[in-house]
Amino acid sequence: MRGNNNAGKDNTTKENSGNKEASTNAPATDKAADPAEKIELSFWTLGNVNYEELANAYTKEHPNVTIKIQNTGDQTAHHNNLTTALSAGSGAPDIFQLEIGFMERFLSAQDKFYNLNDYGAKDIQANYLDWKWKQASSVDGSFQLGLPTDIGPTVVYYRTDLAKKAGLPEDPDGFGAAIDTWDKFATVAKAYKDKIGKPFVDLTDLTYNALRDQSNDEIYFSKADGKFIGDTNPQVKKAYDFTVKGIQEGWISNFMLWSPEWGQGMNDGSFAVIMGPAWMAGNIKSNAPDSSGKWKIAQLPEGAGNWGGSFITLPKEGKHPKEAYDFIQWLVNKDNQLESFKTKGLMPSIPALYEDPAFKDFKDDFFGGQQTAVEFGKSANRVKPVYYGPLHDQTDTFFKNALKNVLEKKADPAKEWDEAVKQAKTLAERG
Repeated sequence: MRGNNNAGKDNTTKENSGNKEASTNAPATDKAADPAEKIELSFWTLGNVNYEELANAYTKEHPNVTIKIQNTGDQTAHHNNLTTALSAGSGAPDIFQLEIGFMERFLSAQDKFYNLNDYGAKDIQANYLDWKWKQASSVDGSFQLGLPTDIGPTVVYYRTDLAKKAGLPEDPDGFGAAIDTWDKFATVAKAYKDKIGKPFVDLTDLTYNALRDQSNDEIYFSKADGKFIGDTNPQVKKAYDFTVKGIQEGWISNFMLWSPEWGQGMNDGSFAVIMGPAWMAGNIKSNAPDSSGKWKIAQLPEGAGNWGGSFITLPKEGKHPKEAYDFIQWLVNKDNQLESFKTKGLMPSIPALYEDPAFKDFKDDFFGGQQTAVEFGKSANRVKPVYYGPLHDQTDTFFKNALKNVLEKKADPAKEWDEAVKQAKTLAERG
């Protein structure tokens, strides 16, 4: 799960999720983990998750453990609040949901967190995607900051009614084959714009992300020495140039991510394609109820990427790490990740689920009865881990602003690129 910078925008509900087969019954828990005395654990959660429902189920099985949830949709505030609390030495929760984009910031502050390996995390490591697990590990694997929750493998969401209108294949395999390279994607997008008279893709940020996240090992920063490498990473330049091409040829809309107009555009067919992570499915459903049954999911050209996904961590201010660990290892187990997928669309990080009939046979009416888990699973297995670095989000903003200036002010793309690189280098030098 990834939150956003507009708290409250992500308003997917169980009622509009389209997952009619979803169960509201949380899996049973292990009563052997009951503490002798009553305790309360504070838990800061992010975005549209079902952790409060699961926490309540846990308390029913463990009446001496109460979990107090504090939820926010603003991911920047969420992580800044923890940073402030850790710096002050007070105010941090017992349990914290940490989004991957902020992982490096907190991996460099390991002394502020419990090492989950001390509580048995190594025993469950093999259950999770290896690349996901390692995102929350020290280089040598001796320190484990968090337990994996969901992942954000990226896919292509597309409108079948608009594809048909443009003469494109409606089935996922056929549509995917038509755009299976970025060059073919651009050709199809331009032809769609010329024939339909509307943009093919929803917005610049998600287009850029789709290519950016296919980088090899690193994006903006070197894992070896932390130096800025964004200006020499060919995939970053490819992502930038591809997005500029879409802007200049008119096949990318001018909507802003999370804006009401973007959400309305999903519903009224202002564009045909959204390239986004698995958790974006919930946003599409909530924003575009009138288009239910008209969407399907295909694979991205030239591989996959991952955007977002969280971990559950234990800040060291917590006084009950054993009980907190017992809860979080239950929270992210196979049954509960399946429940989170069915109710909130959170893609599991446990690969054994990808072949489980309860997961892969799940059909989503909103996506025309497609077995969406199969497509998300294909993407998840194609993801290659990348290093972000503690300044990733701030650096990324420079390049997104450059594209915004090209889109809105018709600014020179080369000058905007140079300015973004200059800003990124200055930020990196300050550290």
